Amino acid sequence: MQEYLSSGLLLGWLINPQQKQVEIYRSGKAAEIVNMPVILSGENILPGLEIMLDY
Repeated sequence: MQEYLSSGLLLGWLINPQQKQVEIYRSGKAAEIVNMPVILSGENILPGLEIMLDY
């Protein structure tokens, strides 16, 4: 994910279904880890996008 961020990625999600967690990566910020179920938002990068992840 660091390579993507270095290439200009603004928002990325790394989904780990085994641990039922999602790592949220934002440009210039530390990764945030959230537990499923969760609604992922496109925030201001993809306004209106919401994805519900359940296990």
